[in-house]
Amino acid sequence: MKISNTVHTIIAIGLMALTSCSSKEKKEEALVKDSAINVTVAMPIGSGNETLNFSGQVVAAQTANISTRAMGYITKLNVKVGDHVSKGQVIGTISNNDMMAKRGQTDAMIAEANAALASAKKDYDRFTALYKQQSASAKELDNATLQYNAVKAKADAAKEMRNEVNAMLEYTTLIAPFSGTVTQKFVDAGSIANPGMPIVAIEQNDSYELSASVPETDINAIKTGETVAVIIKSANKSFKGTVTQINQSSQYSGGQYMIKVSIPEAEKKGLYAGMYANLSLEKPNTNKGEMSKVMVPTSSIITKDDLTGLFTVSANNTALLRWVRLGQTIGANVEVISGLEKNEQFILSSEGKLYNGVAVNLKK
Repeated sequence: MKISNTVHTIIAIGLMALTSCSSKEKKEEALVKDSAINVTVAMPIGSGNETLNFSGQVVAAQTANISTRAMGYITKLNVKVGDHVSKGQVIGTISNNDMMAKRGQTDAMIAEANAALASAKKDYDRFTALYKQQSASAKELDNATLQYNAVKAKADAAKEMRNEVNAMLEYTTLIAPFSGTVTQKFVDAGSIANPGMPIVAIEQNDSYELSASVPETDINAIKTGETVAVIIKSANKSFKGTVTQINQSSQYSGGQYMIKVSIPEAEKKGLYAGMYANLSLEKPNTNKGEMSKVMVPTSSIITKDDLTGLFTVSANNTALLRWVRLGQTIGANVEVISGLEKNEQFILSSEGKLYNGVAVNLKK
């Protein structure tokens, strides 16, 4: 009887212990579940398209190097680099004392020629009248006519000389051909200007576009009017442009064909000529047997020193950091060359800080 009571007591204690352990495990599981980080998972994006990538620069659609055909000292330069100028604005002047002297000489020559012309005209009119009255011979009329024509030619030549001097005088005043910004100043006031020597450079305002070089292996795949994805890292800009021009010759560009890509007006603010840009153009993949690329959003990539990785979900529903090797970036996505299969899930975003082994809860 005593033995039976003892057995019953032992069994009761065992049941209580089992119940207590089970209750504790459930509480721990509930605690883990409550502390798990909510995450959103996604599958890699398969890209069956071929992506052509090029490097380019922001350039002004219209630029001008302001120079002169006259030789002389630069007496004044009214601008500096970064100044905005308007069309027709005087940028600078070049000494023109010698040309003013030449214009004075031509004015004197014209006055002399006009006086001689007036005298020759009187003789011509008089001999014409006398010839009609048969009071002068035909030879005398011919001589008066030749004299008049010769003096008239000299007067015309003197006038053309003055026009030439006036034209040269215009080159001693530097005028902005269009509204823009001064980007370079090659010389300062006091320097000697030589014919054809650039003095300042101007870029037209709000005329930025992209210039990119394309190898001959890819030039046939590009057509005017196609859309190009553009990333300018220095300006933190990403937008779509349009191919507006394709140079058909690479003779003067080292075997590279130059293309021009437009920039939307809203994206031109904050850009400067010379900024580097990455351009990409997607084309349908003609090789049907080629595997699709594994693409993931760049926002899901973790960077540590020179390593790149992303988080996946383990069989135990914990975060697992996976180091991967990346390829080219296309818009907001980046290619994963190795480290992630195309049918393998990865963590797209989380509501807390992720680390190796932390419990995660997959959001529905």
